[in-house]
Amino acid sequence: MPKVVLSAFPMIDPETYREVLADAVDEPVDIEVAELGSTERLIDAAADADAVVTDINTPVTEAALDATDLDVVVRSAVGVDNIDVGAAAERGVTVTRVPEYCTDEVATHSVSLLLACLRSLKPYDDAVAAGGWDWEAGTPIRRVSASTIGLFSFGPIAERAAEQLSGFGADLVAHDPFVDADEMADYGVEKVDFEALFDRSDHVGVYAPLTDATRGIVDAGALARLDEDSVVVNVSRGPVVDADALLDALEGDEIKAAGLDVLAEEPPEDDPLVGRDDTVVTPHAAWYSEEAKDDLNRSGAGDVAAVLNGETPAGRVDPDADWL
Repeated sequence: MPKVVLSAFPMIDPETYREVLADAVDEPVDIEVAELGSTERLIDAAADADAVVTDINTPVTEAALDATDLDVVVRSAVGVDNIDVGAAAERGVTVTRVPEYCTDEVATHSVSLLLACLRSLKPYDDAVAAGGWDWEAGTPIRRVSASTIGLFSFGPIAERAAEQLSGFGADLVAHDPFVDADEMADYGVEKVDFEALFDRSDHVGVYAPLTDATRGIVDAGALARLDEDSVVVNVSRGPVVDADALLDALEGDEIKAAGLDVLAEEPPEDDPLVGRDDTVVTPHAAWYSEEAKDDLNRSGAGDVAAVLNGETPAGRVDPDADWL
């Protein structure tokens, strides 16, 4: 009987996996739910498993792959930065992800964070809650339509954000070495290099996956190219943005605000970016809607079923992909 281990992570719904696997796999499937969160717990839970459905907090390392006999690792999300995809490929282990289950949600969340910061919603709300009623509590505010908004990385989420932002009349530029200028132009976006993205943008949204190349790439040098009215939004991975550099830029009034759905450490412990007047922080929730959650689990379960049935899963991660 095939064994599937599911992380006891709120995003992962055992009932959906049971339903899908019961319909899609000819033989009974043993489904177990386990508290993961570390390589050691993963090894203990999945030592005799065929498949594991993991979360953002569980490193799937070379050591974990050597200590198990898995056929497939499903990352129940878009990113696979916690999985050693190369080591998995060397051992014949398929890695899958669910790349587009929350495209609309994350794009909408990123635009929401940008607008909340641009329109000073947090300082206004705090001022009113404290008994004030002063339009100057959130000044200065610049007109959105008079701005240039930069998008770092231009995958499906940034594409959807560009569609949404186009309605505000702002100019849009983007940097992504893996997307050509014609494709960006289809969305009304001009392709620029990394330095020009920050030189020309009034505000920047970060959508890039976390890789060795992108870790800390939005650093002090990049932030210094922005001006004092700029907003930085990050809905990708916390470490893509240098947290110390971002804090310095905020404390030095070098930028206006930051909207963050991701942090360097999650959940945060005494993170100085949390609780500031000039930051809006959400708990890695940009992905969430009830529809997205259902899509996530059905797609992940479908990938498990495909591997158990000897088929190629829809969400297979190519270990030779340029972006890894």
